[in-house]
Amino acid sequence: MIAEQFHLDTISNNLANANTVGFKKNRVDFEDLFYQTGREAGVPNATGEQLPTAIQVGLGVRVSSTQKLFFQGAMIQTGNPLDLAIEGDGFFRVTLPDGTIAYTRDGSFKIDSEGNIVTSDGYRIEPALTIPEDTEAITITSDGNVVIKRVGATEPEVLGRLTLARFINPAGLKAIGKNLFIETAASGAPIEGNPGEEGFGTVQQGFLEASNVQVVEEMVRMIIAQRAYEFDSRAIQTADDMLRTASGLKR
Repeated sequence: MIAEQFHLDTISNNLANANTVGFKKNRVDFEDLFYQTGREAGVPNATGEQLPTAIQVGLGVRVSSTQKLFFQGAMIQTGNPLDLAIEGDGFFRVTLPDGTIAYTRDGSFKIDSEGNIVTSDGYRIEPALTIPEDTEAITITSDGNVVIKRVGATEPEVLGRLTLARFINPAGLKAIGKNLFIETAASGAPIEGNPGEEGFGTVQQGFLEASNVQVVEEMVRMIIAQRAYEFDSRAIQTADDMLRTASGLKR
């Protein structure tokens, strides 16, 4: 029942983030526990013949892991020049207040009062890019080049370039909320590169990557988890009734 409650909590979190930009769904993996063995397989019987099977009873289940599934979410066209989606592998890099680099698939960027390109929580992207006050148009190419056009200028100007990071084991990243992940020993060190090169995805301006949660699938899983929880509860009640009956027997 504890394992199914954890399962249901995970499904609930997936459903709650069905509209969260760049969200990656969680999956719960289970494993069975130790077995109580009444007889080993292969031991001889009374006549010396080998017994083909054992007598074992399982002692339950536990959660073995939770895993982020990083398959691509749908692309949503917004037309906002600072909305960016990664089509393919990679993460945007942002700098946290303590200087730590975090990673995200959420490309709903904004401009702060100083012209810095930041996340919705005000964290600057890495490498840092500052938009001049006299900018009238921003173009971000699929390979990450940030091109601006100033008021009165006849030619566009390359301001800088966005770079991406990817990991050999993205499922090993630690989610810290706010659509951010941080590196762990399991994820491996980040591999940095330019969009569209060496296995990195491309950047799509004017798009956002939707959550990869499939609501109908999660609802089905929720029903299965709920039913399993109910059946587990009923099994405990039935076993308790059987023990009560046995303890009430008189010689």
